[in-house]
Formats: sequence, C-alpha cells, structure tokens
Amino acid sequence: MASSSSFLVAVFVAVFLQFLFVSASTKPIDAICQQVTDKRFCIKTLTAYPPAASATTTLQAVGAAINIAKSYAEKCRKFTEKTAKENPKLKDQFMDCQDAFLDIISSLKSAAGELKVSPDTANYDVMVCTDQTTIVKNSIGKNRDVASNTIMKMTLMMNKLIAIAAGATDALSP
Repeated sequence: MASSSSFLVAVFVAVFLQFLFVSASTKPIDAICQQVTDKRFCIKTLTAYPPAASATTTLQAVGAAINIAKSYAEKCRKFTEKTAKENPKLKDQFMDCQDAFLDIISSLKSAAGELKVSPDTANYDVMVCTDQTTIVKNSIGKNRDVASNTIMKMTLMMNKLIAIAAGATDALSP
C-alpha cells in the first residue's frame, strides 16, 4: 500500500513540475501575443520557433520574434531577386520589391539593436516595415502572374510577422 501511494505522489509531483515548467516557459510568449490581434497565429508561430519557445525572459522572446521576421524577409528578398532575373518584363517591379525587403531587413536589424536601449525606438523600426510592404503591394498587387501572386502571399505573411515583432516590442514597453 505504501508503495502505491509513493508512486502516486511521484506521478503527481512529475505532472505538477511539467505543468509548472510549461507555464513558466510560455510567459514570455504570452506577454508578446497579448499585444497582437491574431493571438492564435502568434502563439503558434512563436512556440514553433525554438529560440522563442525556450526563451526564459521577455527580452529573449522579443529578440526571437524579430529574428523570425528578419529571416522571413531575407527569404522574400532572395525570392524577389531570383524572380527579377527570370522575368525581364517585370524586372523593375521585382527589383523594387527586392529593395523593399532589403529595407525591412535593415529596419529589423536596427530594431534588434535597440531592444535594450529603447524599446520605443525598436517598435518604430519594426512599424516602418509596413511602409515597405505597402510598396510591394503597390508595385505588383495588380499583376496576375504566378510570381507576383507568390510575392503577394509572402508579403501578407510578412505583415503577420511584422505584427508579431511590433507586439513583441510593445511587450517591453513599461
């Protein structure tokens, strides 16, 4: 009898510790996603990204959120560069898109550098990225070719990641 009650206590402690660990580890992500309109997408995105999921502080999670957006912007930039080379008729439009994604990358790098010093400046750096996605939409939004449609879908996803990064910087503000 004593053996089975010891076993139950051990199981209870193990389950409780797991719950405690999971609750503590999601607090930085929760702090960020409370600042975002699409909370479900935010939580799904950040918990799937190991640096964000393993963050123990909000600052670490914010840095991870910005890195997700920066990494995706780099993917978009590479795609637009390749597309510009393959589509001579739309080369100028795709080059404009590539420049816009380069500006996004630059702004996100700047935001990452400002996190500790000035979260408000970091937030501004993230928010101006939406100006660049607007440039992309205006440049190719009316096109009906496959490459333009793909870039538009990528731009819509970029906007979602920018929203997470902006919410992340908001989570650092006092």
